[in-house]
Amino acid sequence: MNKFKFIIFLFIISILNLNTFAETIKIVVKVENEIITNFDIENEKKYLLFLNPKLQQLNKLRINEIAKNSLITEIIKEKELKKFYDFKQINGVVDQVEMNFLKVKNIQSKNQFMKILSDNDIKYENFKRKLQIESLWNQLIYNKYGNNIKINKEDLKDRIIYQFKNKKKRYEYNLSEIYFNQTISEKLEDTLFKLNKSINEIGFENTANIFSISNTSKNGGLIGWVNELQISEKIKKNIINLENDEVSKPIKLKNGYLLIKLNDKREFKEEIDIDKEVNELEKKEINRQLNSFSMIFFKKLKKNIQINEI
Repeated sequence: MNKFKFIIFLFIISILNLNTFAETIKIVVKVENEIITNFDIENEKKYLLFLNPKLQQLNKLRINEIAKNSLITEIIKEKELKKFYDFKQINGVVDQVEMNFLKVKNIQSKNQFMKILSDNDIKYENFKRKLQIESLWNQLIYNKYGNNIKINKEDLKDRIIYQFKNKKKRYEYNLSEIYFNQTISEKLEDTLFKLNKSINEIGFENTANIFSISNTSKNGGLIGWVNELQISEKIKKNIINLENDEVSKPIKLKNGYLLIKLNDKREFKEEIDIDKEVNELEKKEINRQLNSFSMIFFKKLKKNIQINEI
């Protein structure tokens, strides 16, 4: 009899737990046949706060919105990638992306990285998955648009040689960016007013998280250290006289506008390898053009995806 009562007790407890669990989990968004729950958003917030701790300065609703949009973007990309790639195969590109990430974050080893993730309640497998999506997405964009990239390597070389010969001092800059489009429904001055107001209220990094359409947005717009030889003249003339933490005027690019924040500046005293600098500048130009194609392609995909908020 006692055993029977105990079984009944366990059954009742399990039902109560299931009901509590059901009340706790809520579907927030449906992206076609995929769902985003409040638990997903909480985990995404941990990931985004790890990338940009200044997000903590925002109110909970704003952080939730950023996390939700980040997950929507990720699902849309993953759905398209599954048409071309087998996600069970993690290629070496992902490992290279991880190494680059550790370098930017000044993390000395993979073990240290995994410890940091664990301390922030982030699963390494989930982080790796996000790197995989971004790596495969970049690969897809290159496969689709690589033939459309236009670069004159001789012009790049001439530009670097000219700068090298005509300056006694050379500098490198630590930069952050906000890349944005001008919409038909909003004047440029209204967009800039909104961005500047946001920068003054919540900071450049948090504004980049919310408004920037660049791949750097999740990192608060951080680009990192860049040798001045690798910066276009158009951008350089807008940042050369900036003070630390000052933001440039909007810089018109082919498919949008750029705001650049100068985080730091230092003299670059190393000997210049012209060929190496040309190759680095070429990579940056390729990435810039691919990022532009990426944004255009993603906007087309998103238009054809059914997104329902619950």
